[in-house]
Amino acid sequence: MAEILALGISHYPPLHGKDDRMSWILKRMLQNPKLPEELRTPAGWPAEMRADLVGWMDKTRAALDAFKPDFVLIWGDDQYENFKEDVVPPYCISAYESFKFASPPGNVWGETDKTYELAGHRTAAKLLATRLIEEGFDTAYAYKPLHHPLGHAFTNAIMYLDYHRQGFGYPIVPFAINCYGRRVLAQRGGLPVFDRVIDEAELDPPAPTPRRLFDMGAATARVLAESPYRVALLASSGWSHAFLTAKNHFLWPDTPSDRRMYQALRDCDWQTWRGYTGAAVEDSGQQEILNWACLAGAMSELKRKPQETGFVDTWIFNSSKVFLIAPPN
Repeated sequence: MAEILALGISHYPPLHGKDDRMSWILKRMLQNPKLPEELRTPAGWPAEMRADLVGWMDKTRAALDAFKPDFVLIWGDDQYENFKEDVVPPYCISAYESFKFASPPGNVWGETDKTYELAGHRTAAKLLATRLIEEGFDTAYAYKPLHHPLGHAFTNAIMYLDYHRQGFGYPIVPFAINCYGRRVLAQRGGLPVFDRVIDEAELDPPAPTPRRLFDMGAATARVLAESPYRVALLASSGWSHAFLTAKNHFLWPDTPSDRRMYQALRDCDWQTWRGYTGAAVEDSGQQEILNWACLAGAMSELKRKPQETGFVDTWIFNSSKVFLIAPPN
């Protein structure tokens, strides 16, 4: 039986920017004309601030290097990057031969012309797509990008796991999830607009349910456990996002809901994860937690308990961050 390492990180985009760019999402939300007046200044905000993220990336990279996988399968959201008006699948495996992308402008590393070139693992990706279809999961797959070379959920995960620029030599299999569902096109998978109201009729069909993704994650673990490969399974995302949490006026994330799901993850309470509803996900701005529903399903199938977990809450940096390391028993 193949060996599988389970990991989870955040791909928070401003982490690759300089410190003065870290709060740009908050500044954008302060432009909301419907924002209550008492929330327009720091005096009205909750008190908690920021915690260290890079340290968790270092721990995760150390676990990855110690494990030495044949490839890394990454569950991440497609935020209006390849999932656009011409096709929006519930999820899609990128069975590319290779991937090429550049560091973002204004990055913390001072890179102006850094290009990543990573190998894919088409053979393993095709095997996984085939077996998932045979198990009843109608799985989309792609041999080349449609609009974008590789979405930020994947590129940021790789850059952060290579935060100290030691190189990243592991082939990858990106497994893109339509986390943004009803807002992937209507809101282009991004920030709310304040110059008009997006009514229910303009919204898109929903994202796959947590139950479906949990089961798909479990099936992925079964397939790969029977494969000849040594695999790292990586969930890449923040949890609740302030810019998706209308009940908090788009200023801070739903930390209590995040903590409940985090505790369920630590306790291996898979019933809570599998029973979570799409409506609850949207109410709490937790669209990207769907990537972790896949990982939770995989851990349930593998009967895997986390060895290390971390929760980084925040009130001005947009989203809660969770980290997980669960090596083979």
